[in-house]
Amino acid sequence: MTRASDRPRVLCAGHVNWDVTLIVDSLPAPDGEVKIRRRHQAGGGSAANVAAALAGLDAEASLFGSVGDDESGLLARRELTEAGVTAHLVEVDGETAVKYLIVDADGEVMVLSNEGANEAFTADDLPAGVLTTDTDLIHLTNQPPAVAAALARRAREVGALVSFAPGRRFADRDFSATLPLSDLIFCNRREAAALLDEDGDGGTGVAALHEDAALVVTHGAAGSEVRDRGAGRTYTHDGFATDAVDTTGAGDAFAAGFLSARLDGDGYERALSVANACGAIAAGEVGARVEVTSERVAAFLDDA
Repeated sequence: MTRASDRPRVLCAGHVNWDVTLIVDSLPAPDGEVKIRRRHQAGGGSAANVAAALAGLDAEASLFGSVGDDESGLLARRELTEAGVTAHLVEVDGETAVKYLIVDADGEVMVLSNEGANEAFTADDLPAGVLTTDTDLIHLTNQPPAVAAALARRAREVGALVSFAPGRRFADRDFSATLPLSDLIFCNRREAAALLDEDGDGGTGVAALHEDAALVVTHGAAGSEVRDRGAGRTYTHDGFATDAVDTTGAGDAFAAGFLSARLDGDGYERALSVANACGAIAAGEVGARVEVTSERVAAFLDDA
């Protein structure tokens, strides 16, 4: 990847949430009860998490999404500003999306959520001058397929690279119009199997991928890989041993680390190492929005 300026300029588009995290020893059985060990509130949402992490990794990060006109929306905006993210948020009447995350002693997460306003935006709501020829990359996360496709087309028109993380709803949303416009696709092992038809059921979109796209596949604690379709090569990284406290947002930190390294001109092997370091740092702390900085990642890799 190449970039237009000394600091890579990245626009993230997708969900902006407010997260309430409850730490418990174990998830309760039906009709059961467990004690809350700790309660934590902070900003969340995949696009917002990636933007905040990119800002910490010295990128010029901006964010496009939507929030409600409530206190949670105000708090989300304030936290993004403090993180160094330029936010272009559509504000609508109603509630900001709030995620209630119940995290057990192994760092595994159960999520409860309200309807929220995190998809109350369209591509036409993006202010003029935000996505320009100076933009190096747009990172698309959870959002309606039509919006993702429209933003990807606009990115292509100005020469920006497109990375795409379809998220949990990949299986029930048709992103076939966005996939051929994407240079990088982030997914977990289950999503990759569906996309590439590894289970023999016809797949959900491999025919739509352009020939030079790279598929970045996460394997949780087992590391990650890049399947470079253009070169016909696969790069792998075993990940780092870490005591997971809360895996919420670890995938977002991973994506930010990978994008930051690639925009700095690093190859896939180095990008996977940086990305896994970011994911491990995020998994080692409570909340989706942990401090990820270039200095902290360098120190982590030095000690690994």
